Amino acid sequence: MMRRPLLPAMAMAVLTMAVGASASAATAPASPEGPTMTRIARGTFTVQLAPLAFEGQAEGSKLGRMSIDKQIVGDLVATTRGQMLSATTGESGSAAYVAIERVEGRLHERAGSFVLQHTGTMTRGTPSLSVHVVPDSGTGELVGLRGRFDIVIADGEHRYVFEYSLP
Repeated sequence: MMRRPLLPAMAMAVLTMAVGASASAATAPASPEGPTMTRIARGTFTVQLAPLAFEGQAEGSKLGRMSIDKQIVGDLVATTRGQMLSATTGESGSAAYVAIERVEGRLHERAGSFVLQHTGTMTRGTPSLSVHVVPDSGTGELVGLRGRFDIVIADGEHRYVFEYSLP
């Protein structure tokens, strides 16, 4: 039997977390591959969430699982596919999620793919969100990619600020 997870309200609450980012470019420390330049990519995205079965859960469990798919435009033009796991609690405004999504497309002038790791919590309405590139997940022209992907939701629009470096 597939139960509908309690995730949609929590997922949307967690996804609305806004994390600011600095827009200045600077030289990052040298890596084993050579010097790197920190850059900023900006744009918007649409996201589709769909409930998935979460096997083995006890009746009344507050755990959920969803697919997460994005269409990203701007300095990063890409599609993503991933999955999200969540937990809600009996306390209003407290929840958490983790997600992994594979991003495939073009970042500025470089084509390839990479993986993003999400960790989000809400403690009685106070959000915390961290989305980073999984180390060594870059392929194609994105090999060596490192970075932080900040999500900002304002006026009903999903925006991103992606601070990254490449060798």
